Amino acid sequence: MRRDFADFWNLLWEAALLVCAAFALLNAYAPPQDLPWKPLDLDRPIGRATATKVAAFDLPRAATPEQVAAPAEACMRLLREAGVQVERAPDRDDGGFCQVRGAVRIVGGATPLAPAGVVMQCPLALRYVLWDRQVLQPAARDVLGSPVARVENFGTYSCRRIYGSTDAGDRPSEHARANALDVAAVTLADGRRVSVKADWAGQGPAGAEGGRFLKRVGQGGCRLFSNVLTPEYNAAHADHLHLDAAPRGVCG
Repeated sequence: MRRDFADFWNLLWEAALLVCAAFALLNAYAPPQDLPWKPLDLDRPIGRATATKVAAFDLPRAATPEQVAAPAEACMRLLREAGVQVERAPDRDDGGFCQVRGAVRIVGGATPLAPAGVVMQCPLALRYVLWDRQVLQPAARDVLGSPVARVENFGTYSCRRIYGSTDAGDRPSEHARANALDVAAVTLADGRRVSVKADWAGQGPAGAEGGRFLKRVGQGGCRLFSNVLTPEYNAAHADHLHLDAAPRGVCG
């Protein structure tokens, strides 16, 4: 009996050593973007753990101003360490239904948004920078042969219900929290313009490559954003890509 007990503990000890060795190898050689315990790096490709790392910065829906301060500061610090210039945007509360806290403006270090100065939740800004660096620009170079110089948008904040509904029972849109970005078009460094409305189907001024580019950046966004809504989702999104950071969503 005593011998069996000793053998059991020896097996447990050996198993623990194997687990520790496997963890050490994983920690040393696996890509950091695939390991949830490694810090988020906005200059690394999107990995298996990237979305989880970004989501750690998301604020609770009912966060008080005091609960927002530290996470917002950590989020802005990460952006600045990655070379992104951001400034804190004032909080706003339109009677509780539409509430924006911990938001920022990107003023440099990322592909410019037009119109400029849009206010967005800081974790949405993290997602935008990752999407810009790891999805949008690589796709533009690969498919269109030119980097993106400007991202045209329909804004982030709008105090309204989902899909602009007037039904009092419908929930607020993510735009009511500045937690969504609507991308309408991009202008390339060589002057060409690719718009969702004209080019999604691949039959517009940008040709088949324009449609392929838009679909690639939409699909790539699904690895970062909770909802990616395209012209294929419904008619309300015929002229833009809706990118948001809701707690859960769909890739459409």
